[in-house]
Order: sequence, then C-alpha cells, then structure tokens
Amino acid sequence: MAAGVSQPFDAIDWSAPWLAPWRSLGQPVAQQARGGQSVHQALQATAPLGGPVGFAPQDQLPDGTAYEQYIWDTRRVPTRDNLHDFFNGLAWLQFPHTKRRLNQLQAQAIAADGVQAVRGPLRDALTVFDENGALLQAPDALWDALNARDWQRLFIDLRPLWGQARLVLFGHALLEKLVFPRKPMVAHVFKAPIAIEFIANVDVWLAGAVEATAWATKPFTPLPVLGVPGWWPANEAPGFYADAQVFRPLRAASSS
Repeated sequence: MAAGVSQPFDAIDWSAPWLAPWRSLGQPVAQQARGGQSVHQALQATAPLGGPVGFAPQDQLPDGTAYEQYIWDTRRVPTRDNLHDFFNGLAWLQFPHTKRRLNQLQAQAIAADGVQAVRGPLRDALTVFDENGALLQAPDALWDALNARDWQRLFIDLRPLWGQARLVLFGHALLEKLVFPRKPMVAHVFKAPIAIEFIANVDVWLAGAVEATAWATKPFTPLPVLGVPGWWPANEAPGFYADAQVFRPLRAASSS
C-alpha cells in the first residue's frame, strides 16, 4: 500500500450507524488494507468467484479510455489506494446487480454520445446516485414530510415512526465523506417499498428499478443524513433542525 494510505482507514468508525449494513463486509477488507495490501488486492481477495467484476490497479486504465466503458468492456474496476475507491469496491460487492446496471447505462450513453464536457441528464442522474445515493424504506407519513421538506414534522413530530424506517446508504462518495462526518452532508434518497427485505433482496429489486427514462429525471429526494434519529447525538436537541442552511425549505414553484 502507498505510504500514508492506512491513516484514513484507521479513521473509519465501524460502530457508526450508517455503516451497520456494511460492517461485516467492509471491516475485514479495511483490515487487509491496513495490513499492507493495496485496496484492489484487498477487494479482490473478498470478491466471489464468478462475480460481475474484479478489481485492478488504477494504472491498468488506458489513457483516453472512459472509466465506465473500461469496466463494462473488461469487467475490471480500476482502483486507487484511497477511501473513495475502497467504498466503491464495497458497493460492487454489496450491490453487484445494481452497480452492473448503473455501469451498463453509463457505458451505453458513452457509446452513443461519447464523453461530453457536461454529462447528459441520464449520466448525471446515475452518477448522483452512484456517488451520493441512499435507499429509504419508511411509512408514508415520513415520505410525505420528507417530500414536503417539513423537517419539523419529519424529525420531531414523527420521530417515533423512524423506528419503522430503514435508511441504507449506497453512494460511495457519501460513505467516504462520512468517515469525517459534518452536519451538511446530504444523501439523494430513492424510495424502497416496505415489502423488500433489506439487505437480502434489495439489490435485485433496485437493479430492476434503474430505468433510463425515469432516472433521467432524478427521482431522488435530498435528506441530510445526520438528522436521522439515532445517527448523530447532536440531533437529540430540537434546535438542531433549525439550521436552514442544512434543513432547507421546499422551493416555491416558479410561476409560468
């Protein structure tokens, strides 16, 4: 492993509630990386035989080749020795069907349009979810409050209902940022049906839900993740949610 890379791995708090679905998979991989293996080696040692992808050092990505296209063509994920690529690799291991579907749509868009200076709507939406997405399984009352950006109702009035909810982070950039958590961190949340069993069945369901036309509209809702009850001690104080720079009201619809 490159010098200094182990330090951020030491900073991962595997007792953090947002890492609970990732702990059994990720903690052993992180320990291997801390022990001297490169990140791609640690991930590859955990990857199942016959899985959708393997992991390769970053320098195997040829100059001028689009990252997503390379993964689609070779079934190998170029991986650097850092937390960002570590969590990306964990996402491939935890959600292989969904990651492959996201990669497929990215590669199809690249093949059709090339790599543009600005991503088109679909590639932008896929990237937003891949980097910062999350799945929320929750009663309708919580969803209604979230969609209305009614933070008082969502987090204070309906606080007991969060015991019936399940939030699972997907985005590897968000997981990386939460190694050093800050109040403004936001997930882009996609609605998961109550009937889906987390985590066992959600990957196949989510892969099937990633549909090009619908996802180009970004069917996600922003959620400041450290406002989730039980996720951050400071949010026990009701005034925590009064910060309008983080808990922003819903924008008024523009007049035509």
